[in-house]
Amino acid sequence: MKAILSLLTILISLNSFAIEQHFCDQSLESLPIRQDGRVKPLKVHASEMLKYLTGKTKYEGLSSTITFCLVSLKGMGIPTEVDLKTNIEHVDLIKTLELKDGEHRVSFEKLEEEMAIIRSEWQKAKEHSSYKKSLSSVLNKINLYKDIKTANNWLVPLVNSKDDVAWLPVGAYLTEEKVLAAKETSDRPFLKVLKDSEEQYEKIVDKDFLIELTYVNMQLPVVALILTFCGLITMTLFRKFHIALVFAVLTVVVQTAILAFRVHISGRAPITNMYETVLFSGYGALILALVIGHFKKEKIYVFVGLAYNVCTLLMLNFAGGMLSSSISPLVPVLRDNFWLSTHVTTIILSYGALALSWVLSNTVLIRKKFFFMSPADERYYSELVYTCLKYGTIMLAAGIILGGVWADYSWGRFWGWDPKETWSLIVLCLYMAILHGKYTNWIPHNRFFLLVAAAFMSVMMAWFGVNYILATGLHSYGFSEGGAIFLGSFFAVQTLVLLLTFSNFNIKKEDEPNA
Repeated sequence: MKAILSLLTILISLNSFAIEQHFCDQSLESLPIRQDGRVKPLKVHASEMLKYLTGKTKYEGLSSTITFCLVSLKGMGIPTEVDLKTNIEHVDLIKTLELKDGEHRVSFEKLEEEMAIIRSEWQKAKEHSSYKKSLSSVLNKINLYKDIKTANNWLVPLVNSKDDVAWLPVGAYLTEEKVLAAKETSDRPFLKVLKDSEEQYEKIVDKDFLIELTYVNMQLPVVALILTFCGLITMTLFRKFHIALVFAVLTVVVQTAILAFRVHISGRAPITNMYETVLFSGYGALILALVIGHFKKEKIYVFVGLAYNVCTLLMLNFAGGMLSSSISPLVPVLRDNFWLSTHVTTIILSYGALALSWVLSNTVLIRKKFFFMSPADERYYSELVYTCLKYGTIMLAAGIILGGVWADYSWGRFWGWDPKETWSLIVLCLYMAILHGKYTNWIPHNRFFLLVAAAFMSVMMAWFGVNYILATGLHSYGFSEGGAIFLGSFFAVQTLVLLLTFSNFNIKKEDEPNA
Protein backbone atom coordinates (compact mmCIF):
# COMPACT_ATOMS: atom_id res chain seq x y z
CA MET A 1 0.00 0.00 0.00
CA LYS A 2 2.83 2.38 0.86
CA ALA A 3 4.46 1.74 -2.51
CA ILE A 4 1.23 2.52 -4.35
CA LEU A 5 0.68 5.72 -2.35
CA SER A 6 4.24 6.81 -3.09
CA LEU A 7 3.72 6.12 -6.76
CA LEU A 8 0.51 8.11 -6.78
CA THR A 9 2.38 11.20 -5.59
CA ILE A 10 4.35 11.03 -8.84
CA LEU A 11 1.23 10.58 -10.91
CA ILE A 12 -0.75 13.50 -9.48
CA SER A 13 0.85 15.97 -11.84
CA LEU A 14 0.08 13.81 -14.86
CA ASN A 15 -3.27 13.06 -16.43
CA SER A 16 -4.49 9.51 -16.98
CA PHE A 17 -4.09 9.62 -20.74
CA ALA A 18 -0.43 10.56 -20.44
CA ILE A 19 0.22 7.76 -17.98
CA GLU A 20 -1.44 5.24 -20.26
CA GLN A 21 0.69 6.33 -23.17
CA HIS A 22 3.91 6.27 -21.12
CA PHE A 23 3.17 2.99 -19.40
CA CYS A 24 1.17 0.74 -21.70
CA ASP A 25 3.33 0.22 -24.75
CA GLN A 26 3.47 -2.60 -27.26
CA SER A 27 7.16 -3.12 -26.46
CA LEU A 28 6.07 -4.61 -23.12
CA GLU A 29 4.95 -7.78 -24.91
CA SER A 30 8.43 -9.30 -24.41
CA LEU A 31 8.53 -8.50 -20.67
CA PRO A 32 9.09 -11.68 -18.60
CA ILE A 33 6.33 -12.44 -16.10
CA ARG A 34 5.76 -15.44 -13.86
CA GLN A 35 2.42 -17.22 -13.90
CA ASP A 36 1.25 -20.80 -13.35
CA GLY A 37 4.66 -21.87 -12.15
CA ARG A 38 6.63 -20.77 -15.21
CA VAL A 39 8.12 -17.68 -16.85
CA LYS A 40 6.56 -16.44 -20.08
CA PRO A 41 6.33 -13.21 -22.11
CA LEU A 42 3.66 -10.72 -21.08
CA LYS A 43 1.99 -10.95 -24.50
CA VAL A 44 1.36 -14.68 -24.07
CA HIS A 45 -0.10 -14.25 -20.61
CA ALA A 46 -2.16 -11.20 -21.60
CA SER A 47 -3.61 -13.02 -24.63
CA GLU A 48 -4.55 -16.05 -22.54
CA MET A 49 -6.21 -13.93 -19.84
CA LEU A 50 -8.12 -11.76 -22.30
CA LYS A 51 -9.23 -14.81 -24.30
CA TYR A 52 -10.49 -16.51 -21.15
CA LEU A 53 -12.31 -13.43 -19.87
CA THR A 54 -13.85 -12.10 -23.07
CA GLY A 55 -13.42 -14.76 -25.75
CA LYS A 56 -11.28 -12.32 -27.76
CA THR A 57 -7.60 -11.38 -27.84
CA LYS A 58 -8.19 -7.69 -28.55
CA TYR A 59 -10.32 -4.90 -27.13
CA GLU A 60 -11.62 -2.27 -29.56
CA GLY A 61 -8.49 -2.46 -31.72
CA LEU A 62 -6.06 -2.52 -28.78
CA SER A 63 -3.66 -5.44 -28.52
CA SER A 64 -3.92 -7.91 -25.65
CA THR A 65 -0.71 -6.53 -24.08
CA ILE A 66 -1.96 -2.94 -24.00
CA THR A 67 -5.45 -3.98 -22.87
CA PHE A 68 -4.04 -6.08 -20.02
CA CYS A 69 -1.79 -3.18 -19.02
CA LEU A 70 -4.63 -0.65 -19.04
CA VAL A 71 -6.82 -2.85 -16.84
CA SER A 72 -3.87 -3.32 -14.44
CA LEU A 73 -3.52 0.47 -14.13
CA LYS A 74 -6.78 0.52 -12.21
CA GLY A 75 -4.95 -1.21 -9.36
CA MET A 76 -2.64 1.80 -9.09
CA GLY A 77 -5.51 4.25 -8.86
CA ILE A 78 -5.37 5.28 -12.51
CA PRO A 79 -8.82 5.19 -14.13
CA THR A 80 -9.01 3.92 -17.71
CA GLU A 81 -11.82 3.66 -20.20
CA VAL A 82 -11.30 -0.06 -20.83
CA ASP A 83 -14.56 -1.85 -20.04
CA LEU A 84 -14.15 -5.58 -20.58
CA LYS A 85 -17.25 -7.70 -21.15
CA THR A 86 -17.92 -11.42 -21.09
CA ASN A 87 -20.54 -13.66 -22.66
CA ILE A 88 -23.43 -14.91 -20.52
CA GLU A 89 -25.09 -17.85 -22.28
CA HIS A 90 -27.06 -19.79 -19.66
CA VAL A 91 -30.75 -18.82 -19.72
CA ASP A 92 -31.16 -18.96 -15.92
CA LEU A 93 -28.11 -16.78 -15.36
CA ILE A 94 -29.43 -14.24 -17.88
CA LYS A 95 -32.64 -14.09 -15.82
CA THR A 96 -30.70 -13.79 -12.55
CA LEU A 97 -28.74 -10.83 -13.90
CA GLU A 98 -31.98 -9.33 -15.35
CA LEU A 99 -30.46 -8.82 -18.77
CA LYS A 100 -32.51 -7.42 -21.63
CA ASP A 101 -33.69 -9.65 -24.49
CA GLY A 102 -30.79 -10.43 -26.77
CA GLU A 103 -28.24 -9.04 -24.34
CA HIS A 104 -25.52 -11.60 -23.66
CA ARG A 105 -22.37 -9.55 -23.11
CA VAL A 106 -22.04 -8.08 -19.65
CA SER A 107 -19.43 -5.73 -18.21
CA PHE A 108 -17.18 -7.11 -15.48
CA GLU A 109 -17.86 -3.96 -13.51
CA LYS A 110 -21.55 -4.91 -13.43
CA LEU A 111 -20.72 -8.51 -12.57
CA GLU A 112 -18.63 -7.35 -9.64
CA GLU A 113 -21.63 -5.44 -8.34
CA GLU A 114 -23.77 -8.56 -8.68
CA MET A 115 -21.18 -10.93 -7.21
CA ALA A 116 -23.08 -11.49 -3.95
CA ILE A 117 -26.18 -12.52 -5.88
CA ILE A 118 -24.17 -14.80 -8.17
CA ARG A 119 -22.46 -16.47 -5.21
CA SER A 120 -25.81 -16.95 -3.48
CA GLU A 121 -27.23 -18.56 -6.64
CA TRP A 122 -24.19 -20.81 -6.86
CA GLN A 123 -24.75 -22.07 -3.30
CA LYS A 124 -28.40 -22.88 -4.05
CA ALA A 125 -27.81 -24.50 -7.47
CA LYS A 126 -27.85 -28.29 -7.87
CA GLU A 127 -24.48 -30.03 -7.90
CA HIS A 128 -23.14 -30.89 -11.37
CA SER A 129 -25.99 -28.94 -13.03
CA SER A 130 -25.25 -26.80 -16.08
CA TYR A 131 -26.46 -23.75 -14.13
CA LYS A 132 -23.94 -24.34 -11.35
CA LYS A 133 -21.15 -24.85 -13.87
CA SER A 134 -22.09 -21.59 -15.56
CA LEU A 135 -22.14 -19.75 -12.20
CA SER A 136 -18.75 -21.25 -11.28
CA SER A 137 -17.29 -20.12 -14.57
CA VAL A 138 -18.55 -16.57 -14.08
CA LEU A 139 -17.28 -16.43 -10.49
CA ASN A 140 -13.85 -17.61 -11.62
CA LYS A 141 -13.77 -14.93 -14.31
CA ILE A 142 -14.81 -12.20 -11.86
CA ASN A 143 -12.07 -13.22 -9.40
CA LEU A 144 -9.48 -13.25 -12.20
CA TYR A 145 -10.64 -9.83 -13.41
CA LYS A 146 -10.34 -8.44 -9.87
CA ASP A 147 -6.84 -9.92 -9.64
CA ILE A 148 -5.82 -8.16 -12.86
CA LYS A 149 -7.58 -4.92 -11.90
CA THR A 150 -5.71 -4.77 -8.59
CA ALA A 151 -2.38 -5.19 -10.46
CA ASN A 152 -1.67 -8.49 -8.68
CA ASN A 153 -1.84 -10.72 -11.76
CA TRP A 154 1.22 -9.18 -13.35
CA LEU A 155 4.41 -10.33 -11.59
CA VAL A 156 7.62 -8.52 -12.61
CA PRO A 157 11.12 -9.94 -11.88
CA LEU A 158 13.36 -8.25 -9.34
CA VAL A 159 16.72 -9.83 -10.17
CA ASN A 160 19.28 -10.03 -7.38
CA SER A 161 21.31 -12.86 -8.91
CA LYS A 162 20.83 -15.75 -11.32
CA ASP A 163 19.46 -17.93 -8.54
CA ASP A 164 17.71 -15.16 -6.62
CA VAL A 165 14.77 -13.66 -8.50
CA ALA A 166 11.83 -12.17 -6.63
CA TRP A 167 8.56 -11.80 -8.52
CA LEU A 168 6.62 -8.71 -7.45
CA PRO A 169 3.20 -7.36 -8.54
CA VAL A 170 3.73 -4.51 -10.98
CA GLY A 171 2.20 -2.02 -8.54
CA ALA A 172 4.72 -2.99 -5.85
CA TYR A 173 7.61 -3.10 -8.32
CA LEU A 174 7.10 0.47 -9.60
CA THR A 175 8.38 2.24 -6.51
CA GLU A 176 8.85 5.99 -6.21
CA GLU A 177 12.62 5.56 -6.12
CA LYS A 178 12.75 3.58 -9.36
CA VAL A 179 10.40 5.88 -11.26
CA LEU A 180 12.13 9.10 -10.17
CA ALA A 181 15.53 7.69 -11.07
CA ALA A 182 14.27 6.65 -14.50
CA LYS A 183 12.67 10.09 -14.99
CA GLU A 184 16.13 11.68 -15.04
CA THR A 185 17.16 9.76 -18.17
CA SER A 186 13.86 9.10 -19.93
CA ASP A 187 10.64 10.92 -20.72
CA ARG A 188 8.86 7.58 -20.31
CA PRO A 189 10.00 6.57 -16.80
CA PHE A 190 7.38 3.89 -16.14
CA LEU A 191 8.20 2.07 -19.35
CA LYS A 192 11.94 2.43 -18.72
CA VAL A 193 11.69 0.83 -15.28
CA LEU A 194 9.90 -2.20 -16.73
CA LYS A 195 12.22 -2.52 -19.74
CA ASP A 196 15.23 -2.29 -17.41
CA SER A 197 13.74 -5.20 -15.47
CA GLU A 198 13.48 -7.19 -18.71
CA GLU A 199 17.06 -6.34 -19.67
CA GLN A 200 18.37 -7.41 -16.27
CA TYR A 201 16.48 -10.71 -16.44
CA GLU A 202 17.74 -11.50 -19.94
CA LYS A 203 21.33 -10.56 -19.03
CA ILE A 204 21.59 -12.34 -15.68
CA VAL A 205 19.06 -15.20 -15.86
CA ASP A 206 18.25 -16.22 -19.47
CA LYS A 207 16.40 -15.34 -22.66
CA ASP A 208 14.78 -18.73 -23.12
CA PHE A 209 11.28 -17.38 -22.39
CA LEU A 210 11.44 -15.31 -25.61
CA ILE A 211 11.17 -18.50 -27.68
CA GLU A 212 7.50 -18.65 -26.70
CA LEU A 213 6.99 -15.11 -28.02
CA THR A 214 8.55 -16.16 -31.34
CA TYR A 215 6.25 -19.18 -31.46
CA VAL A 216 3.12 -17.09 -30.81
CA ASN A 217 4.09 -14.40 -33.33
CA MET A 218 4.75 -16.95 -36.11
CA GLN A 219 1.08 -18.09 -36.12
CA LEU A 220 2.11 -21.57 -37.24
CA PRO A 221 -1.35 -23.19 -36.84
CA VAL A 222 -2.70 -20.67 -39.37
CA VAL A 223 0.20 -21.40 -41.74
CA ALA A 224 -0.44 -25.16 -41.44
CA LEU A 225 -4.14 -24.67 -42.17
CA ILE A 226 -3.40 -22.66 -45.32
CA LEU A 227 -0.89 -25.24 -46.57
CA THR A 228 -3.34 -28.09 -45.95
CA PHE A 229 -6.11 -26.28 -47.79
CA CYS A 230 -3.74 -25.65 -50.71
CA GLY A 231 -2.89 -29.34 -50.82
CA LEU A 232 -6.56 -30.35 -50.85
CA ILE A 233 -7.48 -27.77 -53.50
CA THR A 234 -4.57 -28.81 -55.72
CA MET A 235 -5.49 -32.47 -55.40
CA THR A 236 -9.25 -32.10 -55.94
CA LEU A 237 -9.45 -29.37 -58.57
CA PHE A 238 -6.25 -29.83 -60.55
CA ARG A 239 -5.30 -33.41 -59.65
CA LYS A 240 -1.65 -32.38 -59.55
CA PHE A 241 -0.49 -35.01 -57.11
CA HIS A 242 3.15 -33.96 -56.91
CA ILE A 243 2.19 -30.39 -56.02
CA ALA A 244 -0.29 -31.67 -53.44
CA LEU A 245 2.42 -33.92 -52.03
CA VAL A 246 4.70 -30.90 -51.60
CA PHE A 247 1.97 -29.06 -49.67
CA ALA A 248 1.37 -32.17 -47.53
CA VAL A 249 5.08 -32.45 -46.68
CA LEU A 250 5.29 -28.70 -45.92
CA THR A 251 2.28 -29.10 -43.61
CA VAL A 252 4.06 -31.90 -41.75
CA VAL A 253 7.17 -29.69 -41.44
CA VAL A 254 5.16 -26.79 -40.01
CA GLN A 255 3.27 -29.01 -37.59
CA THR A 256 6.55 -30.62 -36.53
CA ALA A 257 7.78 -27.10 -35.75
CA ILE A 258 4.65 -26.44 -33.67
CA LEU A 259 5.21 -29.61 -31.67
CA ALA A 260 8.94 -28.87 -31.28
CA PHE A 261 8.20 -25.38 -29.96
CA ARG A 262 5.68 -26.72 -27.46
CA VAL A 263 8.06 -29.47 -26.31
CA HIS A 264 10.85 -26.93 -25.79
CA ILE A 265 8.60 -24.48 -23.95
CA SER A 266 6.90 -27.03 -21.72
CA GLY A 267 9.69 -29.61 -21.37
CA ARG A 268 7.29 -32.51 -21.95
CA ALA A 269 5.47 -34.44 -24.67
CA PRO A 270 2.89 -32.20 -26.42
CA ILE A 271 -0.14 -34.40 -25.67
CA THR A 272 -1.41 -33.35 -22.25
CA ASN A 273 -4.54 -31.35 -23.05
CA MET A 274 -7.34 -31.38 -25.63
CA TYR A 275 -5.65 -28.78 -27.85
CA GLU A 276 -2.50 -30.87 -28.11
CA THR A 277 -4.30 -34.18 -28.66
CA VAL A 278 -6.29 -32.66 -31.55
CA LEU A 279 -3.08 -31.23 -33.01
CA PHE A 280 -1.18 -34.51 -32.63
CA SER A 281 -4.07 -36.55 -34.00
CA GLY A 282 -4.18 -34.62 -37.28
CA TYR A 283 -0.39 -34.57 -37.51
CA GLY A 284 -0.07 -38.31 -36.87
CA ALA A 285 -2.89 -39.15 -39.28
CA LEU A 286 -1.25 -37.16 -42.08
CA ILE A 287 2.13 -38.81 -41.54
CA LEU A 288 0.49 -42.25 -41.40
CA ALA A 289 -1.44 -41.44 -44.60
CA LEU A 290 1.78 -40.42 -46.38
CA VAL A 291 3.58 -43.59 -45.24
CA ILE A 292 0.73 -45.98 -46.14
CA GLY A 293 0.13 -44.15 -49.41
CA HIS A 294 3.80 -44.49 -50.34
CA PHE A 295 4.00 -48.23 -49.70
CA LYS A 296 0.54 -48.97 -51.15
CA LYS A 297 1.13 -46.63 -54.11
CA GLU A 298 -2.31 -45.12 -53.46
CA LYS A 299 -2.90 -41.34 -53.65
CA ILE A 300 -6.27 -41.46 -51.91
CA TYR A 301 -4.56 -41.90 -48.53
CA VAL A 302 -2.86 -38.51 -48.93
CA PHE A 303 -6.19 -36.91 -49.78
CA VAL A 304 -7.84 -38.43 -46.69
CA GLY A 305 -4.90 -37.43 -44.48
CA LEU A 306 -5.14 -33.82 -45.69
CA ALA A 307 -8.94 -33.81 -45.26
CA TYR A 308 -8.76 -34.98 -41.64
CA ASN A 309 -5.88 -32.61 -40.90
CA VAL A 310 -8.01 -29.71 -42.14
CA CYS A 311 -10.70 -30.70 -39.62
CA THR A 312 -8.24 -30.69 -36.73
CA LEU A 313 -6.56 -27.44 -37.79
CA LEU A 314 -9.93 -25.71 -38.14
CA MET A 315 -10.65 -26.72 -34.54
CA LEU A 316 -7.26 -25.42 -33.36
CA ASN A 317 -7.73 -22.06 -35.05
CA PHE A 318 -11.43 -21.41 -34.50
CA ALA A 319 -12.58 -23.45 -31.48
CA GLY A 320 -10.87 -21.23 -28.92
CA GLY A 321 -13.69 -21.56 -26.41
CA MET A 322 -13.34 -25.33 -26.46
CA LEU A 323 -9.60 -25.81 -26.99
CA SER A 324 -7.12 -23.68 -25.07
CA SER A 325 -3.62 -23.36 -26.54
CA SER A 326 -2.20 -22.42 -23.13
CA ILE A 327 0.83 -24.34 -21.91
CA SER A 328 0.20 -25.14 -18.25
CA PRO A 329 2.01 -27.19 -15.58
CA LEU A 330 1.18 -30.88 -15.42
CA VAL A 331 -0.81 -32.50 -12.64
CA PRO A 332 1.29 -35.04 -10.66
CA VAL A 333 -0.06 -38.17 -12.38
CA LEU A 334 1.19 -36.93 -15.77
CA ARG A 335 4.70 -36.04 -14.61
CA ASP A 336 6.29 -39.09 -16.15
CA ASN A 337 7.48 -38.40 -19.66
CA PHE A 338 8.09 -42.07 -20.47
CA TRP A 339 4.47 -43.13 -19.93
CA LEU A 340 3.19 -39.84 -21.28
CA SER A 341 5.19 -40.34 -24.45
CA THR A 342 4.10 -43.95 -24.96
CA HIS A 343 0.56 -44.50 -23.67
CA VAL A 344 -1.03 -41.18 -24.68
CA THR A 345 0.89 -40.92 -27.96
CA THR A 346 -0.16 -44.42 -29.01
CA ILE A 347 -3.81 -43.74 -28.16
CA ILE A 348 -3.89 -40.44 -30.07
CA LEU A 349 -2.15 -41.97 -33.10
CA SER A 350 -4.77 -44.74 -33.07
CA TYR A 351 -7.48 -42.06 -33.14
CA GLY A 352 -5.74 -40.53 -36.16
CA ALA A 353 -5.65 -43.86 -38.01
CA LEU A 354 -9.30 -44.57 -37.17
CA ALA A 355 -10.15 -41.05 -38.34
CA LEU A 356 -8.68 -41.88 -41.74
CA SER A 357 -11.06 -44.85 -42.01
CA TRP A 358 -13.92 -42.54 -40.92
CA VAL A 359 -13.18 -39.94 -43.61
CA LEU A 360 -12.84 -42.65 -46.27
CA SER A 361 -16.09 -44.34 -45.24
CA ASN A 362 -18.07 -41.10 -45.28
CA THR A 363 -16.57 -40.24 -48.65
CA VAL A 364 -17.84 -43.55 -50.03
CA LEU A 365 -21.27 -43.11 -48.42
CA ILE A 366 -21.75 -39.65 -49.92
CA ARG A 367 -20.32 -40.62 -53.29
CA LYS A 368 -22.62 -43.66 -53.44
CA LYS A 369 -25.66 -41.55 -52.54
CA PHE A 370 -25.12 -38.58 -54.85
CA PHE A 371 -22.77 -39.92 -57.53
CA PHE A 372 -21.97 -43.25 -59.17
CA MET A 373 -19.87 -45.99 -57.62
CA SER A 374 -19.56 -49.47 -59.04
CA PRO A 375 -19.46 -52.63 -56.87
CA ALA A 376 -15.82 -53.04 -57.86
CA ASP A 377 -15.04 -49.55 -56.54
CA GLU A 378 -16.85 -50.37 -53.30
CA ARG A 379 -14.76 -53.49 -52.84
CA TYR A 380 -11.59 -51.52 -53.61
CA TYR A 381 -12.40 -48.77 -51.10
CA SER A 382 -13.37 -51.31 -48.47
CA GLU A 383 -9.81 -52.67 -48.62
CA LEU A 384 -8.42 -49.14 -48.17
CA VAL A 385 -10.61 -48.61 -45.12
CA TYR A 386 -9.70 -52.05 -43.79
CA THR A 387 -6.00 -51.14 -43.93
CA CYS A 388 -6.56 -48.00 -41.82
CA LEU A 389 -8.65 -49.98 -39.34
CA LYS A 390 -5.90 -52.53 -38.82
CA TYR A 391 -3.34 -49.85 -37.94
CA GLY A 392 -5.77 -47.98 -35.71
CA THR A 393 -7.04 -51.02 -33.82
CA ILE A 394 -3.57 -52.42 -33.16
CA MET A 395 -2.33 -49.06 -31.82
CA LEU A 396 -5.47 -48.64 -29.72
CA ALA A 397 -4.99 -52.06 -28.12
CA ALA A 398 -1.32 -51.29 -27.44
CA GLY A 399 -2.24 -47.92 -25.97
CA ILE A 400 -4.82 -49.44 -23.61
CA ILE A 401 -2.31 -52.03 -22.38
CA LEU A 402 0.33 -49.34 -21.83
CA GLY A 403 -2.28 -47.28 -19.99
CA GLY A 404 -3.04 -50.20 -17.73
CA VAL A 405 0.64 -50.59 -16.86
CA TRP A 406 0.85 -46.83 -16.14
CA ALA A 407 -2.30 -47.05 -14.01
CA ASP A 408 -0.77 -49.88 -11.99
CA TYR A 409 2.37 -47.79 -11.54
CA SER A 410 0.48 -44.58 -10.61
CA TRP A 411 -2.72 -45.75 -8.91
CA GLY A 412 -1.88 -49.29 -7.81
CA ARG A 413 -4.32 -51.08 -10.11
CA PHE A 414 -4.21 -52.14 -13.76
CA TRP A 415 -7.91 -51.54 -14.46
CA GLY A 416 -10.60 -49.70 -12.50
CA TRP A 417 -13.52 -49.13 -14.89
CA ASP A 418 -12.88 -45.41 -14.92
CA PRO A 419 -15.08 -43.72 -17.61
CA LYS A 420 -12.09 -43.07 -19.86
CA GLU A 421 -10.89 -46.64 -19.49
CA THR A 422 -14.36 -48.06 -20.04
CA TRP A 423 -14.99 -46.05 -23.20
CA SER A 424 -11.57 -46.94 -24.59
CA LEU A 425 -12.45 -50.60 -24.12
CA ILE A 426 -15.84 -50.06 -25.80
CA VAL A 427 -14.10 -48.50 -28.79
CA LEU A 428 -11.62 -51.37 -29.01
CA CYS A 429 -14.37 -54.00 -28.82
CA LEU A 430 -16.41 -52.29 -31.54
CA TYR A 431 -13.52 -52.03 -33.96
CA MET A 432 -12.33 -55.57 -33.26
CA ALA A 433 -15.85 -56.83 -34.04
CA ILE A 434 -15.86 -54.86 -37.30
CA LEU A 435 -12.41 -56.13 -38.25
CA HIS A 436 -13.39 -59.73 -37.47
CA GLY A 437 -16.66 -59.36 -39.37
CA LYS A 438 -14.85 -58.00 -42.43
CA TYR A 439 -12.14 -60.66 -42.33
CA THR A 440 -14.67 -63.52 -42.11
CA ASN A 441 -17.08 -61.96 -44.65
CA TRP A 442 -19.71 -61.77 -41.91
CA ILE A 443 -19.99 -58.05 -42.75
CA PRO A 444 -20.48 -57.46 -46.52
CA HIS A 445 -18.37 -54.65 -47.92
CA ASN A 446 -21.36 -52.41 -48.70
CA ARG A 447 -22.47 -52.42 -45.03
CA PHE A 448 -18.88 -52.18 -43.87
CA PHE A 449 -18.72 -48.43 -44.63
CA LEU A 450 -21.85 -47.70 -42.58
CA LEU A 451 -20.46 -49.53 -39.57
CA VAL A 452 -17.03 -47.86 -39.78
CA ALA A 453 -18.55 -44.39 -40.08
CA ALA A 454 -20.88 -45.07 -37.14
CA ALA A 455 -18.09 -46.61 -35.01
CA PHE A 456 -16.10 -43.37 -35.05
CA MET A 457 -18.80 -41.82 -32.86
CA SER A 458 -17.54 -44.11 -30.09
CA VAL A 459 -14.05 -42.68 -30.60
CA MET A 460 -15.44 -39.16 -30.25
CA MET A 461 -17.23 -40.20 -27.07
CA ALA A 462 -14.06 -41.67 -25.58
CA TRP A 463 -11.96 -38.71 -26.75
CA PHE A 464 -14.27 -35.74 -26.15
CA GLY A 465 -17.43 -37.06 -24.53
CA VAL A 466 -15.81 -38.25 -21.30
CA ASN A 467 -14.19 -34.82 -20.91
CA TYR A 468 -17.03 -32.56 -22.02
CA ILE A 469 -20.15 -34.49 -21.01
CA LEU A 470 -19.40 -37.08 -18.29
CA ALA A 471 -16.64 -35.06 -16.55
CA THR A 472 -16.00 -37.71 -13.88
CA GLY A 473 -13.26 -40.16 -13.02
CA LEU A 474 -9.53 -40.32 -12.36
CA HIS A 475 -8.76 -38.76 -15.73
CA SER A 476 -10.05 -35.41 -14.42
CA TYR A 477 -6.85 -33.67 -15.53
CA GLY A 478 -8.28 -33.61 -19.05
CA PHE A 479 -11.70 -32.13 -18.33
CA SER A 480 -12.71 -29.06 -20.30
CA GLU A 481 -15.75 -26.94 -20.97
CA GLY A 482 -17.52 -25.75 -24.08
CA GLY A 483 -17.46 -28.93 -26.17
CA ALA A 484 -20.92 -30.38 -25.51
CA ILE A 485 -22.50 -28.43 -28.40
CA PHE A 486 -19.66 -29.44 -30.74
CA LEU A 487 -19.98 -33.09 -29.80
CA GLY A 488 -23.77 -33.06 -30.08
CA SER A 489 -23.51 -31.42 -33.51
CA PHE A 490 -21.00 -34.05 -34.64
CA PHE A 491 -23.27 -36.91 -33.55
CA ALA A 492 -26.28 -35.26 -35.22
CA VAL A 493 -24.50 -34.69 -38.56
CA GLN A 494 -22.99 -38.18 -38.64
CA THR A 495 -26.34 -39.79 -37.79
CA LEU A 496 -28.01 -37.77 -40.55
CA VAL A 497 -25.40 -38.96 -43.08
CA LEU A 498 -25.97 -42.56 -42.00
CA LEU A 499 -29.76 -42.24 -42.31
CA LEU A 500 -29.55 -40.56 -45.73
CA THR A 501 -27.20 -43.18 -47.15
CA PHE A 502 -28.54 -46.31 -45.48
CA SER A 503 -30.94 -47.18 -48.29
CA ASN A 504 -28.10 -47.08 -50.80
CA PHE A 505 -26.30 -49.90 -49.02
CA ASN A 506 -28.94 -52.60 -48.85
CA ILE A 507 -27.45 -56.01 -49.53
CA LYS A 508 -28.01 -57.09 -53.07
CA LYS A 509 -28.10 -60.72 -54.11
CA GLU A 510 -24.93 -60.49 -56.12
CA ASP A 511 -23.07 -58.80 -53.28
CA GLU A 512 -23.83 -61.41 -50.62
CA PRO A 513 -20.77 -63.27 -49.37
CA ASN A 514 -20.33 -66.84 -50.46
CA ALA A 515 -21.42 -69.47 -47.96
